[in-house]
Amino acid sequence: MKVLIVGGGGREHAIAFSVAKSEQVDEIYAAPGNAGIAEYAKCVPIEVMDFDGIRQFALDQQIDLVIVGMDDPLVGGLVDILEDAGIRTFGPRRDAAILEGSKAFAKKLMKKYGIPTADYETFTEAEEALAYLEHARFPIVLKADGLALGKGVLICETLEEAKAGVSAIMVERRFGEAGKELVIEEFMTGREVSVLSFVDGNTVRIMTSAQDHKRALDGDQGPNTGGMGTFSPSPFYTEEVDAFCRKHIYQATVDAMRAEGRPFCGIIFFGLMLTEEGPKVLEYNARFGDPEAQVVLPRMKTDIIQVMEACIDGRLEEIRLEFEDNAAVCVVLASGGYPLHYEKGYEIRGLEAFSEKEGYRCFHAGTKVKDGKIVTNGGRVLGVVALGKDLKEARKNAYEAASWVDFEKKYMRSDIGKAIEEAE
Repeated sequence: MKVLIVGGGGREHAIAFSVAKSEQVDEIYAAPGNAGIAEYAKCVPIEVMDFDGIRQFALDQQIDLVIVGMDDPLVGGLVDILEDAGIRTFGPRRDAAILEGSKAFAKKLMKKYGIPTADYETFTEAEEALAYLEHARFPIVLKADGLALGKGVLICETLEEAKAGVSAIMVERRFGEAGKELVIEEFMTGREVSVLSFVDGNTVRIMTSAQDHKRALDGDQGPNTGGMGTFSPSPFYTEEVDAFCRKHIYQATVDAMRAEGRPFCGIIFFGLMLTEEGPKVLEYNARFGDPEAQVVLPRMKTDIIQVMEACIDGRLEEIRLEFEDNAAVCVVLASGGYPLHYEKGYEIRGLEAFSEKEGYRCFHAGTKVKDGKIVTNGGRVLGVVALGKDLKEARKNAYEAASWVDFEKKYMRSDIGKAIEEAE
């Protein structure tokens, strides 16, 4: 098979790593890819929103399967364009990707079908949102409706903060068109857990759990980022939680989308909050999480191509997903100043250490090759992943491995996975 992966971040590097293990695959391409993905794939200079370019490349190269990794092309309808051209593609069509593309749509869907989530209201006018806040309970959560690179969520402790947040999202349009509509929802407390799943429109197959760390600084301080690290499995995702979610959240969501005439085929990422009243949905994503994919996929034993093909063909019920009985921790190495202001172009040293060691991976997020050297090319630069027999060992290994790599203004959180100790 010839496979094309659309995207160029750490998630797509993890996907390429998994695809390369499949005996069914002969050639891998990535558009646009990055310096790390180039280990497994031929990177082609086609941007993820160049739908015509991707379609033409897939036709010219007789690509057998396209895997769309990123949210923007999914929400924009790349899958529709490729499938309409007769190209087999893994990922939801545009009418299903709205599950991530519009937070207002997702909240209304959950309300209609009784899927547990936080109470909320939606607004298209800033004045109405501000009037609502005058009588709201704090803290409260503001969410830009559309895609905002994981950063369009503001947790506001006071009325003043919330008013400033409404202005930033709806008036200043800090997150662009994502701020045309605003979701204001109650602030939930509890443990966050991420659960990825394969879906074929009817059947859902759950992957192993993970837990992300969104804030930029230690102790969950600082601005929201795309994710500073993660671990898998989550010790807080118990058998009781799993049983509840399978019945009331996972299958219920897949059934709701089908009932709405929007059958979902691809990946649904369930962002959960384990509240005192039980698990509730924080958010949906319509693709692998980043960096969740970096800890989940290295633990997956089942051939990823077999699973994706089964999803496309509507026969996912035939597949048994299997994962290693171990643990993984990912520590993101970022450019100093991320997610606000940071510099690019610094040489990355020490990457060769990973090729010599079993159980360690370094997934590239923001890198490129310049003058024969690998340099930084983004806010999140690398995801250092280590396996271990348990979470404690994996965490120790991940931080040890993070010290092997260096670049100017390298930054990382020092407390990724610290919650593991509280579960003991």
